Amino acid sequence: MSDLAQRNAYGQPIGPAVAGWQTRPRPPRTFMQGQYCRLEPVQAEHHAEDLFHAWQASADDRDWTYLFVERPSNLAACQAYVATIASSEDPLHYAIIDLATQRAVGTAAHMRIDPAHGVIEVGSITYSPLLQRTRAGTEAMFLMMQRAFDELGYRRYEWKCDDHNAPSKRAALRYGFQYEGLFRQAIVYKGRRRDTAWFSIIDHEWPRIKAAFQAWLAPQNFDPQGVQRADLVGLRQAQ
Repeated sequence: MSDLAQRNAYGQPIGPAVAGWQTRPRPPRTFMQGQYCRLEPVQAEHHAEDLFHAWQASADDRDWTYLFVERPSNLAACQAYVATIASSEDPLHYAIIDLATQRAVGTAAHMRIDPAHGVIEVGSITYSPLLQRTRAGTEAMFLMMQRAFDELGYRRYEWKCDDHNAPSKRAALRYGFQYEGLFRQAIVYKGRRRDTAWFSIIDHEWPRIKAAFQAWLAPQNFDPQGVQRADLVGLRQAQ
């Protein structure tokens, strides 16, 4: 588009037109099915016990340091926590089911849902040790992106985390998010200050990111011992 076409009648520069833009649908409470996992709206009666045992597979609470809540200490507390998040519309929490065991092994949420502008965030990610560094864990993130971009037509997909959370920042970059900057003193949580690191994927970047996910998740990308033949970043760079 020419520079002239992006200036208004006063000669001021303006952003490109978004032709035919309409408010997008909110995410539905329906399943997302993959090869290695299935995401379904979290329900205490179906998922709380599995999630409690999955989260207890960690020897300590370090996976919960940068979350707004603490790891449930017993089954009753877990049932209460899962019932609370199940009732929420935003964040909209999903249980991640490992298809090999048919058990819930973590959760993640679509949140800060903004249908008017086509913006949505992924967050509240509670991966148990049974999900961390697995094909199912990567696929769960892919399925949530696919819903946002392909099914619902959102234009921007966000990832935010505590700037001290190095594993989360590495994960964002591995999944294809671009770092956008630091919001200083953005939040107070657990009695401490949080500087928030912002990342995003936008719609025109999605086809290349999607193709890399599909290539990485393909069964032929793994040897008989389950070791990846090509890594996700390399596959994306090759697109």
